[in-house]
Amino acid sequence: MPASATQTLRVAVLADSDTRWKWGSLTANRIAPPNSDISMDGYLLRGRATPTARQLKEVGVTADSLREVTAVEFLRAMQQESYDILVLSLVGGGVQAMLHGLARAWHGRAERPVVVTGYVGVVYEKLADGLLLRHGADLVLANSRQDADRFREVYDGVGADSSAVTEVALPFLGGDTYTGEHDPYTVVFAVQPSVPDNRRDRDYLLNRAIQHARFHPNREVLLKLRSKPGEHTTHIEELPYQKLVQGKDLPANFSLVYGHMGEVLDRTDLLVTISSTAALESLHRRIPTVVLTDLGIREGLGNHHFVGSGCLASWEQLDAGYKPVPDAEWVARQGVMADGSYETAFDAARERIAKLLAGDEMPALTPYYTAETAPGYLPGILARHHLGPDGTPLPGAPAADKEPGPVRQIVRRAARGAYRHGVQRVAPVIRRMGEL
Repeated sequence: MPASATQTLRVAVLADSDTRWKWGSLTANRIAPPNSDISMDGYLLRGRATPTARQLKEVGVTADSLREVTAVEFLRAMQQESYDILVLSLVGGGVQAMLHGLARAWHGRAERPVVVTGYVGVVYEKLADGLLLRHGADLVLANSRQDADRFREVYDGVGADSSAVTEVALPFLGGDTYTGEHDPYTVVFAVQPSVPDNRRDRDYLLNRAIQHARFHPNREVLLKLRSKPGEHTTHIEELPYQKLVQGKDLPANFSLVYGHMGEVLDRTDLLVTISSTAALESLHRRIPTVVLTDLGIREGLGNHHFVGSGCLASWEQLDAGYKPVPDAEWVARQGVMADGSYETAFDAARERIAKLLAGDEMPALTPYYTAETAPGYLPGILARHHLGPDGTPLPGAPAADKEPGPVRQIVRRAARGAYRHGVQRVAPVIRRMGEL
């Protein structure tokens, strides 16, 4: 479906969390061919992490339309609507299920959208698993040169076509370059929902941040939060810092903040985190950045990814006045464009998409995982999204034949609320009881 530079480019983004909506929607704008007007429809895959209205507002990205759907509802919409680009911003299993479902829905069609997928940030775990679940899209975006090399190695290593791997950069990098200290000097501790995953370690990090504020009364120390209690992000947060801070004696220069990370970075002099992608946003702006070593440098924490970065340090060192100096070569390999080349980082993706859109016929979607290559794995992935082994909706799949009515919508909201309550309140209690 050719799209000229003067035509409106129709784009759909399917996301399953606030972070993935941010990545998917921003990516859609970054990879659109130059001089094209974009009309973007957002689809939020219904699940435990479906973002709330507040979370969507905090992301700061708007769409021409936005609605919540099941997998089957989305596939039906893709049969009825006509798009130029489709961005699948989902967990790996969700991408694989949609690829098979879309291959079935578009069977026999010469025209279909260019299908794009990728990762929302640093890839430090489940590399082979996540990559093979994303195989079959027209473009599999790699956020850095390092990731592009690793992605191709995995695909080539299993005999899968690696031509879809396309090097880009994180789509949410930007903002003003850091020029010097603010008044007051501001330290931002960007926390994460799932790292660390236990109360002892989270309490330790919180206490160290509070202690840093006491040691440096002329500094402002901000605890940057991802979500409010009851909200879910890409990862489950069983022990929100908002609850851990209750009852603690907080110094006047310590506070909790929400909001868009870019706006918080505008006033940041030192960004501290365990392994958040916020570290890359900070490095892109040349803000002094520390990845904490207090709990060790471990794969489970994700901070092992920053070995060689020059950013690893502890709260103890920060209390003593340590200032990190990032390694320029390491930073460049991570897709962090501190040298000013960011605007060209998406050129290869734009060129590939333009070429596909200009073609007479789109090729069929051909994921690596099939009934022949993964007969004991693929059916279970598809079944989670109420799809059969051939990608067709299973009998009794939610909303397979009609739009959800008011009662169904109320039941869904109640079920999701009950799940979140169970994760954040009931599960920790049961875990503590098991430790008695």
